[in-house]
Amino acid sequence: MLLIYFQAKMLVKTKSAAIVGIGAITITIEVNVSMGQGYNVVGLPDSAVKESMDRTESAIKALGFHMPRTKLLVNLSPAAIKKSGAGFDLPIAIGILAASEQIHYNIPLSNIMMVGELGLDGQLYPINGALAMTIQAKKEGFHAIIVPQQNLAEARMVPDFTVMDCSHLTELIQFLEHPERQSLPASLEMKTNFQNTENILSQIQGQDFAKRALMIACAGHHNLLMMGPPGAGKTMLAKAMLSLMPPLSQAEALETTNIYSITGKLNPNAGILLERPFREPHHTISEIALIGGGSIPQPGEVSLAHNGILFLDELPEFKRSCIELLRQPMEEGQVFISRAKQQVNFPARFLLVAAMNPCPCGFYTHPTKKCYCSVNSIRQYLKKLSAPLLDRIDMQIELAPLSWEDLTAPNKPIEFITEMKLVIHRARQLQLDRYQGLSGKFANTQLNNEELKSYCKLNKDGAGLLEAAMKQFQLSARSYSKILKLSRTIADLESATSIQAQHVSEAIQFRNLDSNIWEQYPV
Repeated sequence: MLLIYFQAKMLVKTKSAAIVGIGAITITIEVNVSMGQGYNVVGLPDSAVKESMDRTESAIKALGFHMPRTKLLVNLSPAAIKKSGAGFDLPIAIGILAASEQIHYNIPLSNIMMVGELGLDGQLYPINGALAMTIQAKKEGFHAIIVPQQNLAEARMVPDFTVMDCSHLTELIQFLEHPERQSLPASLEMKTNFQNTENILSQIQGQDFAKRALMIACAGHHNLLMMGPPGAGKTMLAKAMLSLMPPLSQAEALETTNIYSITGKLNPNAGILLERPFREPHHTISEIALIGGGSIPQPGEVSLAHNGILFLDELPEFKRSCIELLRQPMEEGQVFISRAKQQVNFPARFLLVAAMNPCPCGFYTHPTKKCYCSVNSIRQYLKKLSAPLLDRIDMQIELAPLSWEDLTAPNKPIEFITEMKLVIHRARQLQLDRYQGLSGKFANTQLNNEELKSYCKLNKDGAGLLEAAMKQFQLSARSYSKILKLSRTIADLESATSIQAQHVSEAIQFRNLDSNIWEQYPV
């Protein structure tokens, strides 16, 4: 009986979390000290987790404790899930000290989740995904979570939950032995650093048609392709769109912040992100970096642009295999990554803004400058964009080079930009009110075919106009639905309850590069 009692005292369980997709799951860390020799970590750990024993041993010795000289077994449960990262260092160290009876805790370890990377001297270093782990801790009913001090602001974004921070292993040991030291639940922090993008839009000369396209794209969350010669203002227009987008809701802000936390791109002292992301990957990007994936799936650029803008400059310069992968997330707002033992979904509800030249040198359609590209090179350049991809881009416009009158005209006043924003936000609110009964719908671009029949009805004149355009330009069924959605957005910008013929007429103008897109260029 004494032997059974002695062995039972040698098993200690602590709680931690592992990142799966953009969420976290609870991990139980079982530490058993028994007769025998050697250290072993089981439960599908990666190299960083296996190396935890070396970091933990050094930290324990630095504090004046000792590693057990008997058999030490650490099990990470559930064992079927791959464990990665150094965030298990802290709960493993506490489990070893408690199992070897070098510390005595006066608070149930099962009530507290612990995460943190240990330095060789016992100092705690920050980890990725602290926000997702805190959300999981609250969901699972833990009393508190203990995080490194650098992750405190991030973890405190979860309201009505106790978050405690430690900068050194000694602090946690003292707390477990004297739990009267408590941290109060923190309120949601709303700190951010906004970029002044309004000035960018006011400095763009001319291009009134393109600015109108920006309004419609932001109001209805429509993807946009801009084609024009170098210097027409395509890049500046794309960057200025951020100032026209509505602010993030609290739910969107937490969702976006969580993605940046998991990928390690969140500034520890920044607090919650309130500005919509603007991602501008280079055209040399790989498929995995753009879409996401890897042996342990991680979000890509399309997920980092979630709730924001994904800007692809010089679109035909991207590898065709890359841009073709955009078709699924553009339609479904998420990315499915499948591996042999793991399937994850990453959110990817972004607004795609793309820019391109009409040819490799950029001057094929220029009214005065000469193009030196061969017919074959222009053909190959334009063929990099497939019809199915272009069909998914709601708005396709062509920009003309700026004239002398455009360049010398006075800049638009800031009040003009403010008025644009008010009109856009009013249109977005109309859509929110209209679709409040539809789960997950917030913009016209998200409507499916059945919902189009209910919310995008055309009168006789509008239907006749659209029918003529479909026959003349040989538009696809997807183009038909895109024009209906654009028409609905244009009507919302005017606060019109029904879609009129003039709304359809304007929507058709933004599909002038559709279906047989390069017919106007005799290559």
